[in-house]
Amino acid sequence: MNTVQQSIQAYIKAKDGNRPHLLEQAFEAQAILDMIVRTGAISFPDHVEGRAAIGEVLVSRFGQTFENIYTFCLGSPPAANLDQFQCPWLVAMSGKDGGEARVGCGTYDWQFDPVSKRVERLTITLEHMKTLPPDNLPAIMAWVSRLDYPWCSVEAALGDVPNLGELGDVIEYLANREHLRAAQRP
Repeated sequence: MNTVQQSIQAYIKAKDGNRPHLLEQAFEAQAILDMIVRTGAISFPDHVEGRAAIGEVLVSRFGQTFENIYTFCLGSPPAANLDQFQCPWLVAMSGKDGGEARVGCGTYDWQFDPVSKRVERLTITLEHMKTLPPDNLPAIMAWVSRLDYPWCSVEAALGDVPNLGELGDVIEYLANREHLRAAQRP
């Protein structure tokens, strides 16, 4: 039997490593994904139903376009017995075609099956997605590869962030303590 933390980690491992088979450990077969995208820098369907379809969108197609993916849940892992959990997230990656760096942030809203603790519904809010030139990729990868993975404190994420003006919106979003405190309440 899963815990909530194991389900979240299985999702991140599946997405970041392009391993759709791991979604069986993370999602119920009839799980629902809702996406709220507040940036024009990347697009996703608004609503997806079923684990296979979620895998196609968040793992297979995503993995065709991006590599070097690091996704972080910001804050402490959830208690094992929760039915809902919300946390801010940070992602860094590179484009396969042009080698550009991408850094984004937002919020995960998880709802879990009370028995299996696999995800029944996931709402991903994508607040910012910044595209940086390929020559910024080494600094971005050096930064994220030193962070605890996949659970990282906001303080650690911001502690060594590269001094790149393009990251201003992401830094401001993560530094906003009020929304992070609200997001980490069970």
